[in-house]
Amino acid sequence: MAFSSLNEFFAMGGHAVYVWAAWGVTALLMLVIVWHARQERRQLLKAVKRRVRRENAQHNAHSSYAQPPQEPVNSAQKDVRHDA
Repeated sequence: MAFSSLNEFFAMGGHAVYVWAAWGVTALLMLVIVWHARQERRQLLKAVKRRVRRENAQHNAHSSYAQPPQEPVNSAQKDVRHDA
């Protein structure tokens, strides 16, 4: 081991403040990234659920009305036979 004692390891040859501050900031940022990703995932899932509910409600509202058969638009469509 490069250090003769645990105290020397934590002192980092006089650079402990910089070394441990860098480790602390890095660990904090990694935790923030994980937290942020989880928050975004929750928001995305909520938005998808809302959209599915809205689309299902619209679909149910439209399907409750009986759609009459469409009339031909022009005389050429009237000539087409549908009893194939």
